[in-house]
Amino acid sequence: MKRNLLVALSLVATMAAGAKDNTPTLKETVGKYFYIGAAVNTPCVWEQNKVEANIVKDNFNSIVAENCMKGEVIHPEENRYDWRDADQTVAFAEKYGLTVFGHCLVWHSQPPRWMFTDDKGKPVTREVLIDRMYHHITTVVSHYRGRIKGWDVVNEAFNDDGTLRHTPYYNIIGPDYIELAFRFAHAADPDAELYYNDYNLSTPAKRDGVCKLVRALKAKGIRIDAVGMQSHNGYNYPDLNNYEASIDSFAACGVKVQMTELDLNMLPNPKSFGGAEISQRYQYNKEYNPYVKGLDKKAQKVFDSRYLALFDIYRRHAAQIERVTLWGVTDGTSWLNDWPIPGRTNYPLLFDRAGKAKKVVKEIVKMYQPHPLTPLQQPHPLTPLQRRGE
Repeated sequence: MKRNLLVALSLVATMAAGAKDNTPTLKETVGKYFYIGAAVNTPCVWEQNKVEANIVKDNFNSIVAENCMKGEVIHPEENRYDWRDADQTVAFAEKYGLTVFGHCLVWHSQPPRWMFTDDKGKPVTREVLIDRMYHHITTVVSHYRGRIKGWDVVNEAFNDDGTLRHTPYYNIIGPDYIELAFRFAHAADPDAELYYNDYNLSTPAKRDGVCKLVRALKAKGIRIDAVGMQSHNGYNYPDLNNYEASIDSFAACGVKVQMTELDLNMLPNPKSFGGAEISQRYQYNKEYNPYVKGLDKKAQKVFDSRYLALFDIYRRHAAQIERVTLWGVTDGTSWLNDWPIPGRTNYPLLFDRAGKAKKVVKEIVKMYQPHPLTPLQQPHPLTPLQRRGE
């Protein structure tokens, strides 16, 4: 009798251990409103990091390459492309039914290193740079024609005051490099969506500058489908009223809005820190790394409330939003552990270092459970291509 009871208890325990959590996932709930995805690195798409690969497969319906489609990686020499990791990213997505977004074609940071100079190290002419930009965009976009839903065509072209940055593209070609880039990308894949992507787009002046760009491109008949608000947010920035106002402003220009690089910097930073400019670097100091062993209760409460506030905004603006993409999969591999100060322990994402969903994920899922929405808030219908990506 005692032995039979022990066997029964053991069987129950085994069944419980093997039981699948029936809580709906992000892609099953949030993903019904708009794409929900993550930026993936190469260990993930090659399935060397099985924990992150499984998180992506189980929780998201879209991906973007974190680095391997950027110019310096995919086009290391003028007459040589390296497709290995980018091809694997697309293959991973197709294997698991994920929609792929491309990032990025024209960016002054992490460009093809040979792009702006001749063999003597001197700046190339306008004609040469236009030709190089044309061939880079055309070759990359054509290579993935029909397999990538849309591209971040131009990345981070504006200053916070709404003026155009004087990047090498701007200095050599002039402000029309943006228009040319969009034209080249559209010609290479007429069915692909095209986006402008930038950070700090809740800043009113920068918002106005990007709106002016969108309207100018549309007035010339140039395709632009969405503005990407990177959303590298912090525990105390941006102002959420301005953030929400930017969603309305970009939508009013006749494009969708995308949250393309969402994360939440939970660490304090030097007073001179701002935005998401990758060139910012500061020396390590213990005062800027207060949560080595984990967030304390106060910080965890801030983290949860901040993410819930953001996803509440996204839900209410679902008709205007095409995708929300987290910039990374787990805290352990987030870029924010080493930027702008190397060697810190940050907690910016929805999955922890062990690959477990944080408690706030269930609250987000609950927020997106079926419920009445006003006409403005109704999710936009998915196209056949979008349905294949679910």
